[in-house]
Amino acid sequence: MDTSNLTKKDTSNYPQTLTDAQQMITGIYSNLNYAVASPASSSYFVSELVSDDRFGGGGENDKMVQALDLMLNYGSSMLQDFWNTRYKGIFRANMAIETLDNCSGFESDDQKNQIKGEAYFMRAFFYSEMATLFGQVPLVVATDPVNLPKATPEELYAQIATDLKTAIEMMPSKPYTSVEAGHATKWAAEALMARVYLFYTGFYTKDALPLVGGGSVSKDQVVAWLEDCIENSGHTLVGDYRNLWSYTNKYTVEDYDYTKGKGLKWVEDDGAVNPETMFSVKFSNFPSWSTTIGYANQNALYFGIRGGQDLAKTFPFGQGWGMGPVNPTLWNDWKAAEPTDIRRSASIIDIPQELPNYTKGGWADFVQETDYWQKKFSPVSAKNTEGGYASSYSVLMYNTPENFQLDNTMDQVIIRLADVYLMHSELTQTNTYMNKVRERAGLTDKPYSLANIQNERRWELAFEGTRWNDIRRWGLAADLLDKQIGVACYYKATADVTKSFGGGYKARYNATKGFFPIPEAQIALSQGVLVQNDGWGTTGAEYTGWK
Repeated sequence: MDTSNLTKKDTSNYPQTLTDAQQMITGIYSNLNYAVASPASSSYFVSELVSDDRFGGGGENDKMVQALDLMLNYGSSMLQDFWNTRYKGIFRANMAIETLDNCSGFESDDQKNQIKGEAYFMRAFFYSEMATLFGQVPLVVATDPVNLPKATPEELYAQIATDLKTAIEMMPSKPYTSVEAGHATKWAAEALMARVYLFYTGFYTKDALPLVGGGSVSKDQVVAWLEDCIENSGHTLVGDYRNLWSYTNKYTVEDYDYTKGKGLKWVEDDGAVNPETMFSVKFSNFPSWSTTIGYANQNALYFGIRGGQDLAKTFPFGQGWGMGPVNPTLWNDWKAAEPTDIRRSASIIDIPQELPNYTKGGWADFVQETDYWQKKFSPVSAKNTEGGYASSYSVLMYNTPENFQLDNTMDQVIIRLADVYLMHSELTQTNTYMNKVRERAGLTDKPYSLANIQNERRWELAFEGTRWNDIRRWGLAADLLDKQIGVACYYKATADVTKSFGGGYKARYNATKGFFPIPEAQIALSQGVLVQNDGWGTTGAEYTGWK
């Protein structure tokens, strides 16, 4: 124990250099990909399934995704993978925060502060996901192993707000282009602070975010940070909403009837950086089945149309596992409210209209199938030079090995500037930035009202992981979820309707408040220090299957 290790890195000799510091930060970011490797246990995936705008879907044996949609148990530790992954990320962030000051060789104070600020941002981001998914979790802010009980919401959000405030004040006020794509910036921290503020104050009916050691973050501070972000970040709205999504890539756009001849061009073509994206998960072009499956966008695979049929029948959309069918209510509500909104058809596939040759039932076991599918994070195919189809545009764009389970490479966008605009309007109760978002969609101005901003967020940010926590913080979740019962769908390609399980969506939400169960394995490991969340482990909370 008193001898220096000359062959391996450990806490006695690492980190010491700028390279070490950069490696530590990369290790924290890789945690984002570990969660995406198993999307059925990720915050984004769960938030999409459980929202009122999507169903569980998948095949008969995909019972966990259907259970997540219904807020029912499936097994004793269904979110174990996500819990483990995020606490690994939190440990890495804690290690970086504790040791980065040991490093030398930084090129400037700005570089050092940027790297340290990213560590604080990532710890806040991880805890913000844990806090909205589980409600109360152990608050671990040091690398020393301690068996901790669940922290209170006030303690959790005080740490999140403090870390974000530290990141905002620490990271340089430079345009986002000065930071490597995929890394957090001061501007992303300001945006995440607003998202956290809105959820905490709305859901818990508070008027400010607490800070560690006392004090608070007020609404005025959050608004000032958003205005700083809007004015100084360098981020801009993409001119055409459709250019945000991979179906406008250069290998597909002119072969897809919906986009052909409209002068569209995907902002991520050839690895370009989307000027609207403020924070996202980045992916590699060469993932594998071994340790790097998360370097492909597995969300796209899981949320792709359930396959087993010729790509010509689903072009330009590729094949996937069929999870998250779109609730027809979203299409109908949107059409009634904004019949000329280009975002509706830009975001949702009307299957009978767009894919008339599509065969229902995917592998003859499709559950909760509907006539609508999301476009934003779906596999996108392309026609190849042989007259056939490549499973993904990335096969042509990046020479990615063709494998429909591994060749989805689009960014998983977490925060973009349009969200910042809408949060600013909601916090200030003004319509300026809300109408900038509407203008891009070809819509006329509207006055500010809570109902208008609620609709605008639903349309603009559909399928981007925000809807679930929005309807929770607005106090609408229980009633909206219950409207999912009796909606037209298909079971094994036969007409069906959605049903009530475990007492119904509303009953399950009221019992759980929208929080999911702490994995029983973690409760056992804690030797009873952790206690299960309300509404779980009770009679009728176990999902056994659709039929």
